[in-house]
Amino acid sequence: GRMKRARWAAPGPLPLLGLLLLGVLPGLWTLLLRREAAARREPDSEPRPPAGLPSGLWGWGRSPAGRAERGGDGQKTFRALLAVPAAGQEERGGDGQFAAAASPPPAAAAASAVERGIFWSRELEAQVPPGFAAEEAAAWLAAARAARVASLERGGCGRSSNRLARLSDGSRACVRYGINPEQIQGEALSYHLAGVLGMQERLPPMALALVEGRGRQWESVRDELRGSHWAEGAVVSLTRWVDNLTAVVAPAPWGSEAGAGRWLQPLSAGQLDGLPPSRLVELVQWSDLILFDYLTANFDRLVSNLFSLQWDPRVMLRATSNLLRAPDGGLVFMDNEAGLVHGYRLLAMWDPYNEPLLRSLCVFREGTARRVAELHRRRSAAAELRRRYRAREPLWARLGFLSERQAELLQARVDFVHRHISHCRAQ
Repeated sequence: GRMKRARWAAPGPLPLLGLLLLGVLPGLWTLLLRREAAARREPDSEPRPPAGLPSGLWGWGRSPAGRAERGGDGQKTFRALLAVPAAGQEERGGDGQFAAAASPPPAAAAASAVERGIFWSRELEAQVPPGFAAEEAAAWLAAARAARVASLERGGCGRSSNRLARLSDGSRACVRYGINPEQIQGEALSYHLAGVLGMQERLPPMALALVEGRGRQWESVRDELRGSHWAEGAVVSLTRWVDNLTAVVAPAPWGSEAGAGRWLQPLSAGQLDGLPPSRLVELVQWSDLILFDYLTANFDRLVSNLFSLQWDPRVMLRATSNLLRAPDGGLVFMDNEAGLVHGYRLLAMWDPYNEPLLRSLCVFREGTARRVAELHRRRSAAAELRRRYRAREPLWARLGFLSERQAELLQARVDFVHRHISHCRAQ
């Protein structure tokens, strides 16, 4: 009754204060609920659009690939994939031989950063740190396959089921044991797709290995194998351990702007004026990363941060999962096991984030765009991936290749990227 009388009384200072408090309390209550939800969020909860995402974008503009697989086993798979570590738990060290630490060379003016409207300039691309050179990667892979595992240590390589291996040749590698074999398959296929696309230098060298307690490769660590609960005959991945890696926060337009509720502002040539050379060099690498993650449907990097906006409005100011920076400024695309297999199973859930990310990009490496155009013209994405995988991975048959359906999805996503690049060119 008192509240009813106050509503109709002349508005003095005390009732006005009461009204202001009534207006503020729901907002505080919502904030508390969000914090509680973030603290105990359920892995199987239905995704909602992140804060600031226009409602029309939720489920908007799906590519043929995005409309494809809506399998009913998504919940179980998603729960398993939440065990994949955050960036803070990933590799931070090792015997890298990543390009030697050095200050980047002086850059060209921002005005010449882009050629023909949509391609990074050759001068700018020449300043991108070289990453893992093909010859060095091939030499490490050959040595790692021939080496014995001298010791297995816990910690530093993500999930508790993974191990840091010291090899008999003196190098170190992260040995990843997947929650299921499809994760190791996704890691291997993503690595070789990066080779097809001409961006493999951004991924640490990776080889498959067969766990055989009585085999020569593992004979020094039989006791550690017994304690690891790894299955005999399982396929694991060996990924080169890299030294002195640091966390990466997403730059504009994918960083704090998205967290501020403005969602994704398209990156185009006109936005690059005045950016420092180091930022331009980083954006060249990010353009490859976003295109790569769309093709592989990898949700365990920037997409997982965008998903978390609904609980944590400051998540875009924090480290990006599974992306690290070498001392020379080169980005390292870590831990790609969500790509191509798990990611394709969960397209309906994650493409509402992956597609706007791709659409936010309208400047590309010309070499990447050329390879996408060729894969589109020949309709050969899966065939070229299979050819490269079989030629370069001796254990490929243990995990097999993409299913026919997954191969179709890969080609559909290549076609979608090609159409997007053509759209940027037309604009």
